Amino acid sequence: MRLDDERESDNIEDQRGSGGGLGGLLPGGGGLQLGGRGLGCGGIAVVIVLALVFGVNPMQLLGGGGPVGQPDQNTIGQPQDAGAPAGARSNTDKFVARVLATTEDTWGRIFKEQVGQAYRDPKLVLFSGSTRSGCGAAQSAMGPFYCPADQKVYLDESFFDELSSRFGAKGDFAAAYVVAHEIGHHVQNQLGISQQAQDLQDRSSKTQANAISVRVELQADCLAGVWAKDNATILDPGDVEEAITAATAIGDDTLQRAAQGIVVPESFTHGSSAQRVRWFRQGLSGGTIRGCDTFSARDL
Repeated sequence: MRLDDERESDNIEDQRGSGGGLGGLLPGGGGLQLGGRGLGCGGIAVVIVLALVFGVNPMQLLGGGGPVGQPDQNTIGQPQDAGAPAGARSNTDKFVARVLATTEDTWGRIFKEQVGQAYRDPKLVLFSGSTRSGCGAAQSAMGPFYCPADQKVYLDESFFDELSSRFGAKGDFAAAYVVAHEIGHHVQNQLGISQQAQDLQDRSSKTQANAISVRVELQADCLAGVWAKDNATILDPGDVEEAITAATAIGDDTLQRAAQGIVVPESFTHGSSAQRVRWFRQGLSGGTIRGCDTFSARDL
């Protein structure tokens, strides 16, 4: 991904070292919340580390050294460049800030053209270990997630290392896809989709609520594809394949099969690998919000 000429977003909050602590974590998570906070835990909102690393049920979770802005597998996730003075911003920090800026430009333009309203930029919070969010305690083990209550994305950059080493999703665009997926949840929130889906889940059985969550997550994957299409001019050969590898690695079926040896479709909350890839490609080919209507689709 060629980010050298891209600006860096100002909407970054660095809470690393703030000592947010874990006190006050809501028992039981307060029920299913959208935007990557399934059953009180973080999503990816493209990405589930906890299922494999810590043995948590996937239902509780989601989704070469180059120039600055294009960190390779060895720099992504490291809190600070080797030899850099304390407090210096790493290549990964700059990479995240530039990816976030591309989402701001993309959705600002698309909202104006396709929705007829202004896009409100979210904040992205960098933290290490744990911090507090408007949705409760945030922990690195949750993976990246979007909190609709405070309209912020929470990210511990060490997740990028997990994405590469444990899931085999290497490369800068796999990491960018993670950010774009979480921003997709912000798009849903601003459009009112998140609240409508939450209201529907509140009136549904657990199985039905899971099925609604799948459609929410697949739509966020599709919106990540829309972002990718809008930024096609700065993509490198193989970037799309990196995102597809990431989407495949974090499908519910793939994670369940690895964690427990069996697949239970009724417990899916983010969609199968094939579904996640399909909807990312849908957004990539169509480039419109309307084309990401997973709620009207008969077959996911």
